[in-house]
Amino acid sequence: MGLTPIPERRLVGPSRRDTPASLRTTGGPRGGLPDDLLRQASKRLEIMALIAAVLWATPPILRRVGGTLLPGEPVHIAGYQSLDGVAAACVVLSLALFAYLRTGNRRPTFVTDLALGYMVLMAFALGVVIHYGSPDDEPLTATPMITWVGPMILMFAAIVPAPPAKMLAAGLLAASMDSIGMVIWGALGHVRFGPLSNALVMHYPNFLLLGVAVVISHVVTRLGQQVTKEREMGSYRLDELLGRGGMGEVYRATHRMLARPAAIKLIRPEVLAAGDGAKAEIAAVRFRREAEAAARLTSPHTVELYDFGVTDEGTLYLVMELLQGTNLEALVRRDGPLPAAKVVRIICQVCDSLEEAHAAGLVHRDIKPANIHLGRIGVHEEFVKVLDFGLVKAIGGPEREETLGGAVGMTAGTPAYMAPEILRDEPVDGRADLYALGCVAYYLLTAHLVFEAETALQMVLKHLQQEPPPPSKRTTNPIPEALERIVLDCLAKLPADRPSSATELAGRLAEVSDPFPASPAASLPGLRGHTPPGLHG
Repeated sequence: MGLTPIPERRLVGPSRRDTPASLRTTGGPRGGLPDDLLRQASKRLEIMALIAAVLWATPPILRRVGGTLLPGEPVHIAGYQSLDGVAAACVVLSLALFAYLRTGNRRPTFVTDLALGYMVLMAFALGVVIHYGSPDDEPLTATPMITWVGPMILMFAAIVPAPPAKMLAAGLLAASMDSIGMVIWGALGHVRFGPLSNALVMHYPNFLLLGVAVVISHVVTRLGQQVTKEREMGSYRLDELLGRGGMGEVYRATHRMLARPAAIKLIRPEVLAAGDGAKAEIAAVRFRREAEAAARLTSPHTVELYDFGVTDEGTLYLVMELLQGTNLEALVRRDGPLPAAKVVRIICQVCDSLEEAHAAGLVHRDIKPANIHLGRIGVHEEFVKVLDFGLVKAIGGPEREETLGGAVGMTAGTPAYMAPEILRDEPVDGRADLYALGCVAYYLLTAHLVFEAETALQMVLKHLQQEPPPPSKRTTNPIPEALERIVLDCLAKLPADRPSSATELAGRLAEVSDPFPASPAASLPGLRGHTPPGLHG
């Protein structure tokens, strides 16, 4: 699969040249396991260490509780003091490993090596504890036996994947610990097992299970290499998953040469095809059209598109700038309704993005809080970026021409933020986005949707038929009258009754004053002269 770099923001179409074979992973060419998979293994090792601490602590505690509380002759525990010392050491070691992994972002390859070392130490402890005996015990017969060591090796191979060669080396040491434990106790006179070869014969099942563990490591490594290959996007490599939606996933990515972080949105081929090859082909054409349209937008408040393409497997992808911060929906859920001044600053910046898109003849069609990002850009705080032009449609295009979302059977927008003309399947222009932006402003001011409904159909009917209650009736926060009037004008049922353009809307917002000033006005970066005077937040 391939991806063509963009010279000076000009998108060259999808490339299908061979993908470079190298991809930076912590496993390297021998391991081939992506960083995020190894980080997940590190989390599993944390849990294993905590469980091991509990298991090692339980027998000594039960022996002492039993020896103290049970009626009759006390349980003799003196002979177990050495074993309790081993158990205590394992508890401390396990808790230390848990704390070490819990308190920092450790290098994944080092964590894998640490896990194998921990496995060997735990196997040694098990070998010592399991084969403890009394000098008066009968001699052991050379009968093969399975202890906890073999299953533990299998668990480590499956839960904490490692390259097969490393697993084989560490596994040979771990599988030998049962025999070593018997030899230690035999030298101290606690166990009699005959010839030294008996110690190996009795524990050969450990080595059989080790063979299975090496096979598991080989399979996991091959799967990791396959994941790595599938994640190759030409000049970009995919890292951790950032989010998942109805059409695909969004991953953090890094450019191989520039080390520039990016976000890659993958649109799954099965979503496009849905059993219909013709529909998938149409969707790919529309995807290219929409990507090219989005790439022409240069507003600093529109998320920047670096590249796009189609992989050999038919997956569509968009490479975009990686943003730090949060979207407005998450912000309101966390903080509740926002101050009026802050809402005005946010909406003005969204207007800057829509102003350019509408002038270029494009309608976003899915303006909603989740598609508006608020974060830090350079030295500017609370900088707005409008995301996801995936439903973009040309003004004046064929009335029945579908967008990418429509081509794959998805609703063109979100019912809680859709303009009545979209719901009626009428021709739309930029004023449909202003209706949605009014819904966004309403939500930011009140932490409530304009209309509450139990079903999408009920929501649609309310947007078509009911007048919205004033925002001031839905919150205790102060809202300037002029701002409330602007929001309600944006929510007018007829496009002609709304502001005629994003430019007009931003201009009206710039005239709003705050009757509750708290600090000097803060200028907004990136706005084309639309800094609201007297608004603070």
